[in-house]
Amino acid sequence: MFGIVRQKISAGGSPLLAFGQRIRPAVSAWRGYSSAAKEITVREALNTALDEEMSADPKVFLMGEEVGEYQGAYKISKGLLDKYGPERVLDTPITEAGFTGIGVGAAYHGLKPVIEFMTFNFSMQAIDHIINSAAKSNYMSSGQISVPIVFRGPNGAAAGVGAQHSHCYASWYASCPGLKVLAPYSSEDARGLLKAAIRDPDPVVFLENELLYGETFPVSAEVLDSSFCVPIGKAKIEREGKDVTITAFSKMVGYALKAAEILAKEGISAEVINLRSIRPLDRDTINASVRKTNRLVTVEEGFPQHGIGAEICASVVEESFGYLDAPVERIAGADVPMPYAANLERLAVPQVEDIVRAAKRACYRSVSMAVAA
Repeated sequence: MFGIVRQKISAGGSPLLAFGQRIRPAVSAWRGYSSAAKEITVREALNTALDEEMSADPKVFLMGEEVGEYQGAYKISKGLLDKYGPERVLDTPITEAGFTGIGVGAAYHGLKPVIEFMTFNFSMQAIDHIINSAAKSNYMSSGQISVPIVFRGPNGAAAGVGAQHSHCYASWYASCPGLKVLAPYSSEDARGLLKAAIRDPDPVVFLENELLYGETFPVSAEVLDSSFCVPIGKAKIEREGKDVTITAFSKMVGYALKAAEILAKEGISAEVINLRSIRPLDRDTINASVRKTNRLVTVEEGFPQHGIGAEICASVVEESFGYLDAPVERIAGADVPMPYAANLERLAVPQVEDIVRAAKRACYRSVSMAVAA
């Protein structure tokens, strides 16, 4: 690919012309649906979003391990190699530092790379490029250098893959100025947020969840339209309530919704907020909800110390402390590396019953942990 870029630059032409010459007419399979709601998996949502953005913009390309011939380790890139060719769907060696650096360099030249990590645990091999090369360049160049790149792949716990493949990196990347960090839950989130990330002029860390890829969600005709995207930095209220606010992102949104159903049967009305965007964080929506419910439970799979829940707690204490009628409850993963044994693994990640108990404590419907201790 860089051979193409060098040739065009040396010839005084556009470095993107070669991509344009390889584009074939593409019409998304999702266009033409009626206004009736359809159901698609998160995997299909991500695949169609990539397809449509690559079709619409010849500067977009995909790079990573097994994204081409194997059609993606999780089949997110299924069919894209046949459609766009090896110049825009690039299989790489197992060298995250190498292909991430190439992607950042391509973004410097005006292309729009989508870099896939087989798991975000492997992004540690490339963190210098993500933080020092991608996140800081716009600021350090006084706005002269844009880095329109997306780093995407599964993040957090899967099932039975051990500590080195189960880490949640939301708080790691969300602590870095210059990055935008997104975490989709539903098919609507996945499709709309990935489109927004690819179109964004700044580097975006896109945290998917392996266990959600096969989950099916209803989507409207609007979501299936090729122009659809979800605004970065805006949370979604998945369920309205008046007694307690529950914030969550990624897979934990589903757990929070299940907990809200259980709580409703016991007379507790829970408002569930799907954060969607970790950085920037939609503090306005969170604080507005807490000022209505007067209680807050935060939920995340990551470690409790310096987590997303801790940041949300700080925001609420700073902006809405006078509205709180109970201490904030934080639900997070256990403060240990992820165990391999299935029974211990379940104890290490939040469960629906943990959220239910926390919400009850916040509503003074059960004995608090401090009193019980």
